[in-house]
Amino acid sequence: MTLTSGRGTPLAPKGLAHSGPASLGATQGPTHAGLSEPSGWARQWAHLIAPGGTVLDVASGAGRHARWFAGRGHPVAALDRDATALATMRDIDGIATLTCDLEGAPWPLPDDARFAAIVVTNYLHRPLMPRLVDALAPGGVLIYETFAQGNETVGKPSNPAFLLAPGELLAACTPTLRVIAYQDGFLPQPREAFVQRICAVREMRQRETREAHPSAAENVARQSGSDTVERTGNSAATQVLPLVRYDLTG
Repeated sequence: MTLTSGRGTPLAPKGLAHSGPASLGATQGPTHAGLSEPSGWARQWAHLIAPGGTVLDVASGAGRHARWFAGRGHPVAALDRDATALATMRDIDGIATLTCDLEGAPWPLPDDARFAAIVVTNYLHRPLMPRLVDALAPGGVLIYETFAQGNETVGKPSNPAFLLAPGELLAACTPTLRVIAYQDGFLPQPREAFVQRICAVREMRQRETREAHPSAAENVARQSGSDTVERTGNSAATQVLPLVRYDLTG
């Protein structure tokens, strides 16, 4: 698998272990012992990811999400400190793995590496948040779900360092990303947990849209009377043009 930047530039991060190209028929390989199903939140918003776009799975473990996205035709880069867990994905088409310390070492990927989607579940290292937001390509989707304050009353984790404060995940994403969905509350199933979860998009500014779709961008510029406006954010005053419909039904 070849990782690419947001503009298609080939990337070969040092230490990345490559497997074959991703395809819609990619094998899932044997199920890793104890591997749970992909997060329902990740599956719910996967349709927003560009077809064939590269997905970064952060703190992937044995790859419950990496395997699922590879099976949908997405090249996947899986990062984790557990080399043994990553080794279970060695023979799965479309997955590249990198053993790395996400907390005690520099960011392991090139500074210009950009991804169509970044998926993080059940993991929190606050200093990484700006890096993750920056690593989204224009049009890229962040799907993030982890534990929140209150979880100490029902189980692990209970350490405040691993629990989001009210509204913290939302604040980490705005105003840079457009929030498509956000939840902060209690889940009774599959086990009791307090969580926060978000799906947010780095919208294309008008200049980026022009490069990707010249005719559409030029039409927008003519209709607006300007070809220099670059707007982003969540408020009506800073909407990105042209309007994108984000399907909430999947």
